[in-house]
Amino acid sequence: MLVDTQPATHQHVPASPEVRDEWIDSQLIGVLMDNASMALLAAVLVIPGLIFILWDQVATPLLLGWLGMALVVLYGRFKLVEVYRLRYDSVEGMQRQAFMRRYVWTWGAVGALWALPVAMTYLQTTLQTQFVVGLALMGYGLLSLTAFSAWAGAFHAYINSLVGTVMISLLGVQWWLGGSRQDYRMTMVLMFLLLVFWFLLRMAGQRLNQIHRSSFELQFSNQELIDSLTRQTQASLRAVATKNRFLASAAHDLRQPVHALSLYADWLATEPEMAREISPRILQSTRAINELFDSLFDLTRIDAGNYKVRLQNVDVTQLFADLALQYEPIAAGKSLKLRTHARPAVIWADPVVLRRILGNLLSNAIKHTQRGGILLALRQRPDMLVLEVWDTGVGIAREHQQAIFQEFFRVSQHQGTEDSLGLGLTIVSKLATLMGYQLALRSEPGRGSVFRVMLPAYTQNSVSEPLTPHVLLSSQLMELR
Repeated sequence: MLVDTQPATHQHVPASPEVRDEWIDSQLIGVLMDNASMALLAAVLVIPGLIFILWDQVATPLLLGWLGMALVVLYGRFKLVEVYRLRYDSVEGMQRQAFMRRYVWTWGAVGALWALPVAMTYLQTTLQTQFVVGLALMGYGLLSLTAFSAWAGAFHAYINSLVGTVMISLLGVQWWLGGSRQDYRMTMVLMFLLLVFWFLLRMAGQRLNQIHRSSFELQFSNQELIDSLTRQTQASLRAVATKNRFLASAAHDLRQPVHALSLYADWLATEPEMAREISPRILQSTRAINELFDSLFDLTRIDAGNYKVRLQNVDVTQLFADLALQYEPIAAGKSLKLRTHARPAVIWADPVVLRRILGNLLSNAIKHTQRGGILLALRQRPDMLVLEVWDTGVGIAREHQQAIFQEFFRVSQHQGTEDSLGLGLTIVSKLATLMGYQLALRSEPGRGSVFRVMLPAYTQNSVSEPLTPHVLLSSQLMELR
């Protein structure tokens, strides 16, 4: 499986305009539905008063019919609010918008309902009654500013239906009842005033809607800023923790060979005749110190972006031969077989980086293998080249397969980790990322591991020779085991 060897950067990525608008629309719908309960309560209080005023002024069947319609609409609105509370109050985004698209017509139905008393009273009841109905109409219009302006679709449906139904009612009643020229003139004046009222309501509603939207835009931006600062704070804390761990581990790994070197030097000073025995140990300690410094310098150069890459044609056969010459004696010292398998091929890469990657993988395999052997091979796939390092070592548990690429990480129960610096695989992952390669790891505890360095085809566009066919590895692995 592919292994994500690089830690997340935790950089804040601003939300897209679509995500921002979706969240804001969801909040505006929430405000609208919160205000719906207030509008329903106002309706419940006003309806009995209208029935009381119109009881002797309007035909009873007509009045009861309107009352029945009002009760049906109110019941439907109560159920609509209940459905929203149960299904949509805890969700956001497209689901709330779909809910509004499905039920926005109900706001138009409410507007038409409150306009019908005008049709029942205009030119048919006393002026006082018509005046009261007109005040109620203005009150419903003004109520829409606070109750429905959060969502422009519902607000427009309500005021368009309210004013439109009133104007149709005025014209219809005037045509049905006829009347003097003065009545027609009054009707025209009322319609003009209604248009002015509708225009002012629309302008005020748009302004309030913009205020609502701006408020939530500011809230969204503040939340984004808080999230960004939180991530940056967490990243800073992680960086400090990594630095502390880095310094502590480096100090620990330096202390042992330096202390050993000091002891060997004191021993050599007191017993010069033991130089033949002490010299190899001094060289071993010096080598360990140099290895740690080389690894630290490599990490510093890679992280600072100062690692120079020089791409050229690399002869795989010669590369494998050089690596075998370097690591076969080390493997033989542990009674391990180191084999290479690759037909003649040329790849486009930095030979120093490639040697460093494969050398670290071979060194890691030898350290953690007690019996059997190691195989270094090249295989070709249709879309990439794959360099593989197989071993028959202790294997790596699944829970450690990402952590082993972190600085100074060592699996404590593994043999061979006592003298390991825990930097080899970290350098492998960083160099692979630098070159655009991918790392894959498959491992089973007790059965061994295979590390794959995958070179995508786009990194090989300057290869001067054709690549070799697919390399069969099964027989080689059987011999290793």
